[in-house]
Amino acid sequence: MRLFIAIDFNELKDSFIGLQAQLPKNAKLSFVKSFHLTLKFLGEVQPNRVDEIAGILKTIKFEAFSVFTDSIGIFPTENYIRVVWVGLKPEDKIIELQKNVDEYLKNLFKKEKNFEPHITLCRVKYPEDKKSFVDEVKKIKVENKKIEIKDFRLVKSTLISKGPVYEDLEVFNSNQQHF
Repeated sequence: MRLFIAIDFNELKDSFIGLQAQLPKNAKLSFVKSFHLTLKFLGEVQPNRVDEIAGILKTIKFEAFSVFTDSIGIFPTENYIRVVWVGLKPEDKIIELQKNVDEYLKNLFKKEKNFEPHITLCRVKYPEDKKSFVDEVKKIKVENKKIEIKDFRLVKSTLISKGPVYEDLEVFNSNQQHF
């Protein structure tokens, strides 16, 4: 089964759908329907390993924290456009949690390279005019929306013709509420 570890951002779904509606139409866009920040992609994992992974993740301690939606951007570069995303601020607590996930799972999975906290809005194919596409994306204003991060999840991703279907296998809560 295909697994990843993520923070759920569907609480801000309406805001993200509003941003998707503002994206330029001069490219083939594949909009995501579920919004999350991937802390670690695990890939194909044997079903009998899920309990072991969940057991390790349960031992990660973190305090709840807040982040704000901040900006809009493009991966990997403005010349090679594949993803439009929303950034988050501050990044430090997200990066700290991601490093902990990486560290705790280091004996089972390779460490992430170049982790960038972001929420994907869409995948992009065939922009007709890259420069105008980038210019239009840069004009979109992202309202600073606050979200409390109180947990992270082990998620199963099943690929079907209409796009991925996500199922939370386990939710790992913070050890202290943030006020």
